[in-house]
Amino acid sequence: MNRILEKTYFSDKVVQLVVESPLIAKSRKPGNFVILRIGEDGERFPLTISDADPVRGTITLVVQIMGVSSSKLVALEPGDSITDLVGPLGKPTHIENIGTVLAAGGGVGVAPLLPIVEAFKKAGNRVVTVIAARNKDLIILEDEIRKWSDEVIVMTDDGSYGRQGLVTAGMEEIIQREKVNECIVIGPAIMMKFASLLTKKYNIPTQASLNSIMVDGTGMCGACRVSVGGKTKFTCVDGPEFDAHQVDFDEMLMRLGGYIQEERKASEIYSQKL
Repeated sequence: MNRILEKTYFSDKVVQLVVESPLIAKSRKPGNFVILRIGEDGERFPLTISDADPVRGTITLVVQIMGVSSSKLVALEPGDSITDLVGPLGKPTHIENIGTVLAAGGGVGVAPLLPIVEAFKKAGNRVVTVIAARNKDLIILEDEIRKWSDEVIVMTDDGSYGRQGLVTAGMEEIIQREKVNECIVIGPAIMMKFASLLTKKYNIPTQASLNSIMVDGTGMCGACRVSVGGKTKFTCVDGPEFDAHQVDFDEMLMRLGGYIQEERKASEIYSQKL
């Protein structure tokens, strides 16, 4: 169980893994995530499921190398097994036929966005998707996104691919030309903050996936708490998706940087052992 079947490098820091997990593949829904652990002394960390094949019994995960745990996962090769894999967790995305859906993904946020785009399209919606990254090499899953989108706009910070500019520029172009009934944004916290400020200006209901702040995945550690509408919520059990216009992104950004020094030190120690 939990055996890695395929491994694909999107870039030197972003890797896609196809993992054998028939029970999770059978029950997973868009927006669900899993908790992994690498090694008996490893820490728990979350990854959103970007795809699943119930027939084959596999789930697809996209991981960006950020620290020790993600480095250990990426170091595994096809045939190796993940020590622990639990899921599906979290509340699935609410999908219905509402009209036109604007989906926006930044960086590796495009991976968890993919099943949501697919589900909205299958529900009969018009889906327009904006994907963005710093440069061409960091754009992922474009072909898969295009399969389930009526239109795709690609934005890069440096203009090396698609159009030059931030994800919000592509979003506003769509908003100004047609009626958007709902928006879903997934990516770095700072990207989701400004995307939600944009849609709030146009009064468009918006959901943001806050999976980047999760750790434990069961609501016990409290690390994923966020303020939504002035109330404390736990991302892993109450989310990971929330009304973006109610999320206190400034507080979230501050908390995301709370352990940067410790994370860097752990990464340095891990690198020295290799």
